[in-house]
Amino acid sequence: MGRLAAALRRLRAALGAVSYPLTLPSAEEAKRVGSALLAQLDDYLLPRLARLDAPLLVVVGGSTGAGKSTLVNSLIQEPVTTSGVLRPTTRSPVLVAHPENLGWFEQPHLLPGLIRTVKTSDDPNSLQVIGARGIGPGLALLDAPDVDSVVDHNRELAAQLLAAADLWLFVTTASRYADAVPWELLKTARLRGTVIALVLDRVPLDAAAEISAHLGEMLIEHNLGNAPLFVLPETQMDDRGMLPAQVIQPMRQWFAQLSASPAARDAVARQTLDGALAALVPAVDGLAEAAEDQERTARALDERVDGAYRTAKRTVRDGLQDGRLLRGEVLARWQEFIGTGDLARGLESRVGQLRDKLVAAVTGRPEPSRNLRIALESQLVTLLRGVATDAAEQSYAAWQAHPAGEALLIPELKSISAGLPERTDRMVRDWQRWVLDLVRREAGDKRSVARGTAYAMNGAGLAVMIAVFTSTAFIPTGLEVAVGAGTTVAAQKVLEAIFGDQAIRNLAGRARNELVARFDELLDAEAVRYTELTAAVRREAEPGTLLRRAAAEVESARREIALTGSGS
Repeated sequence: MGRLAAALRRLRAALGAVSYPLTLPSAEEAKRVGSALLAQLDDYLLPRLARLDAPLLVVVGGSTGAGKSTLVNSLIQEPVTTSGVLRPTTRSPVLVAHPENLGWFEQPHLLPGLIRTVKTSDDPNSLQVIGARGIGPGLALLDAPDVDSVVDHNRELAAQLLAAADLWLFVTTASRYADAVPWELLKTARLRGTVIALVLDRVPLDAAAEISAHLGEMLIEHNLGNAPLFVLPETQMDDRGMLPAQVIQPMRQWFAQLSASPAARDAVARQTLDGALAALVPAVDGLAEAAEDQERTARALDERVDGAYRTAKRTVRDGLQDGRLLRGEVLARWQEFIGTGDLARGLESRVGQLRDKLVAAVTGRPEPSRNLRIALESQLVTLLRGVATDAAEQSYAAWQAHPAGEALLIPELKSISAGLPERTDRMVRDWQRWVLDLVRREAGDKRSVARGTAYAMNGAGLAVMIAVFTSTAFIPTGLEVAVGAGTTVAAQKVLEAIFGDQAIRNLAGRARNELVARFDELLDAEAVRYTELTAAVRREAEPGTLLRRAAAEVESARREIALTGSGS
């Protein structure tokens, strides 16, 4: 028993770890079944496994107005439970046990989620426990709410109580025995292996044979032909509002025999427990399929977002390499800062002679350097905002096309996050400072720089930033020459004069990589706005496998202990 109990606890943990947050056809049913299984583990399976010799719980269930309360009172021969005058009735269920068995039911062994009380209550989350000698030792009767109540909580509680039963005493009437709802529940009970007895109430004497025969055929059709069937004729109640003694006597005798036979009660408990355990595997397999459906859908939704933001990152890289950012304001401010035309042409032929002039050029232009730095910042911010906006719109449209994705969307996701502009501005300024620090570290005590002022580092840093905007680190291509009008040549000569040819390539490459990494970080944070909505699905790795493995362990342990002696 120990191995089986441990396996059931592991299954319970697995069931509790899996959620079905995405709106899918399988999700609602999986939530319902998962919740029902958790309840059955707590309400019945674990406590019953711990005490196979505990008193049997007989749950009296049935349709609205079937006469359940009257039947319980008649069996006990005491008015222990009252039927509702108005329908639907919402009140606490009533459990009646022999006084010597009250201790078991007063403690929250079975149905631990219900609060025990000794008096009638309107709280549907309480369980009224009553002692009565009209029921034999080893048994308890529980009057459950209507299985077809129009009140949702009543139906849910009825299903919960029936799932905690060792034996179902199912009550229906001559006018309602063919209703669909009771038969669906009877089918569930049969699949669980629950022991069932049926009561056909209020049968007209002139139709008793016909109705009994038809009901018998239906029972056989539903593989319930061996279930005990008690037929109660239409009759007047006695002065206590109970069924006449001669009508209820066969049922009272049947329960008395069950009470008097520990072996019979043990057989009922083992059969129902074994059936409920065996039913776990197919039920959990359905949950595993639903969990895997969630996983597949979450991956598909995430991939749509990843694709949109991968495109955004690729656009950023292309924008940093194809020269497009050297147009417009950046080009004008660079030309203002370093000069073009004669200076650029002169640099190409007389680098050595103009080294000192270059240093002077980049050390004495504080205002143009500020303008260039602002222009660079503006271009980078515009680039990132543009690609982030496109990625958000593409992600939104992709999710909107999928029912599960559409259910997760909120209007704010259609555009960039509210704080992105400020974060982008800050990121670009931080990167510019990082480049300047890099240049200072690399320059060291180079004589050409040392002879200048602090503006030498500023100018060299700006030249490195310009280099980041080209794919060839200043080796001009046709496009770059066309858009830069000598810009890259001039920048190359400035940096070569200070650092040397190979050093400028390294500086530009490191600066570009750093900028790309910072861009990626901002775009990843934008994508997380979407993927955090599917994170609950990914929290538990391989939930389907986890559920199936846990259910298989339970089934293996069940077969090993052979509750019913057959081992299957």
